[in-house]
Amino acid sequence: MLKLHRLKYCFRNKNRLRILQPLASSLDETFQCYSSSAADKDFLHRSILATDHFQASLPRLPIPELEDTLKKYLECQQQILTDDEYDQTVDIVNKFKVTEGLDLQKRLIAKDKQNKDTSYVTKPWFDMYLKSRLPIVLNYNPFISFQDDPRPEYQNQLLRSTNMIVSSLKFMKTMRANILEPDIYHLNPAKSDNMRFRKIMRMIPSPVAFYGAYMYKAFPLDMSQYKNLFNSTRIPRPGKDELVVNKEARHLLVMRNGNFYVFDVLDASGNILEPGVIMASLHQIMQDQSPPNSEPVAVFTAEDRDVWASYREKLISLGNEETLKLIDSSVFALCLEDDKPTDPNAITRKFLHGEAGRIWFDKSLSLIMTAAGNTCVNFEHAWGDGVAVLRYFNEVFEDSTKKSVVHPSTSVQTDAASVRRLEFKLDQEMKENLQQSVKKFNSTIQSLDVHHLEYYKYTKSYVKKSGMSPDSLMQLAIQLAYYRQCKQTVATYESCSTAAFKHGRTETIRPATTETKRACTLFVDDHPAVSAEELKKAMMACSKKHGSLTRNAAMGKGFDRHLFGLKILAEEEDGRLPEMFTDPNYQKINHIILSTSTVSSPAILIGGFAPVTPNGYGVGYSIEDSRIGFNVTSYPPSTNAPDFIECVTKALDDMYEVLEGRHPAKSK
Repeated sequence: MLKLHRLKYCFRNKNRLRILQPLASSLDETFQCYSSSAADKDFLHRSILATDHFQASLPRLPIPELEDTLKKYLECQQQILTDDEYDQTVDIVNKFKVTEGLDLQKRLIAKDKQNKDTSYVTKPWFDMYLKSRLPIVLNYNPFISFQDDPRPEYQNQLLRSTNMIVSSLKFMKTMRANILEPDIYHLNPAKSDNMRFRKIMRMIPSPVAFYGAYMYKAFPLDMSQYKNLFNSTRIPRPGKDELVVNKEARHLLVMRNGNFYVFDVLDASGNILEPGVIMASLHQIMQDQSPPNSEPVAVFTAEDRDVWASYREKLISLGNEETLKLIDSSVFALCLEDDKPTDPNAITRKFLHGEAGRIWFDKSLSLIMTAAGNTCVNFEHAWGDGVAVLRYFNEVFEDSTKKSVVHPSTSVQTDAASVRRLEFKLDQEMKENLQQSVKKFNSTIQSLDVHHLEYYKYTKSYVKKSGMSPDSLMQLAIQLAYYRQCKQTVATYESCSTAAFKHGRTETIRPATTETKRACTLFVDDHPAVSAEELKKAMMACSKKHGSLTRNAAMGKGFDRHLFGLKILAEEEDGRLPEMFTDPNYQKINHIILSTSTVSSPAILIGGFAPVTPNGYGVGYSIEDSRIGFNVTSYPPSTNAPDFIECVTKALDDMYEVLEGRHPAKSK
């Protein structure tokens, strides 16, 4: 539990905490949220709470009871296995529970106690990404795209890129100065999301600060991933890659037509250069008439990781070490595109993979911007998850649109530009390797299909008023769509953040449940007609179950990460795997057919990622107050994204009819 006894030297109960409130009120002049110094133009804000104020006191990710984990595992397996397969897996699980599993659980707990500064899954999860030899494009890197600037006159590549660069630098400097407002989930915002709460929290020592916030029903979140957002890259190494951060670098990497450019965005003292100087450098790059690079070295970052590691060593031996260092250490990458795609499917392709050699996929953070100002974040996934990226995303969108530093009236200072173009030295062998990598890249991306849905019949507020969780409705739509298309219930993955815990990453929600399976048969199969009321009850049962799964996952009580931790421990310490993990049905439940994810923000237009299996779907979705959106990827011919979208539409229509008290029409 939360061990509130750790607060005893600070206060014993809420009454003691209230003693601090008058003192907090008297400190208005001492604790100001924002400074009035001239240097504030370099920062988003100056939080009175240090960014890392709660980090030391965050609770640790719990290790679930083995019996609970195995019970949840079997419940999930039952939805996707035949009766014979399920009986076989039950026998294996029951044996594991009293033999190897019991021993592994004891050792995992003991190891966790020896590493109290982190979680039991943190290192294995990093290693999972870094040891994977798969190309990171399509397999790992997702994208999230920004809404357009609400001011059409600012939706211009030069203006928007300048404003977003400056806002990004302000975010970086605010975070590194430890004055970025801490991430806190406010269960009762009226009580805790205010200045009084912040002043009281500031007076509570950092080692116990979390517990003070907890008494206000406010839950600080882990922010340990933020340090990897900037000046960061993934370096290919044989067997296992490396994450490298160089906070001393002051330059930005810009890519255009496969060409590389760098220029400083910070001065020698670490201050952000004048916006006009940054704008001038961007303008110089945009005016460069150089043709697309016929030797686009960035395509190597889309290679098999061991292949790329060997190519990188060869590049260094040819005299390119300094060029690689400049790319790796850059604050982030800005990829400028010359075309203006308008079709959402074309935009998804542009932002997810682009053309060969146009994106350096190893960079932790890349902004990609079309000539029309459409912009996304494409990020390497080993270093972190959506929580850190979304915070950056929201702050940059708000700052760049509300506190712009360049405007349509701003003149370009052509004499202020200071751009260096990077060139790679290549021998004939590397040139041939490049051409092979380009062919491989093009073949891979051509195998991907993309389709989308924008749906307006009902929205988030309508679903809430119906008494159903919006996310559960979206997940049920996905289950209904796949069942209608394939007449199956399959392994499904939804990511859930565990940032409420120290070094938390994610846990898996398994949306395919007994309840969704029953709902699918009621909505789709031919059978004696059931009433609209019965269908609504089935939907509400799905919502209730999904809510329970989500809460468990967010509190570290799913089964996936626990089993993953036990499996890695067996591999590393025993050199062999128990039958539990060699069972074909364990492989089946982890062969994800429906990989799903959602991020919700008014600043987001669309997001997307590729399937994680050749016969699966990548399903990005959102439900907002203005619309419902789906962005689906697949690898035909084993899957069919347009047909899946049609089935999603039918599912949304059917559920709308039910929520309106009407029976949905049967498909022709």
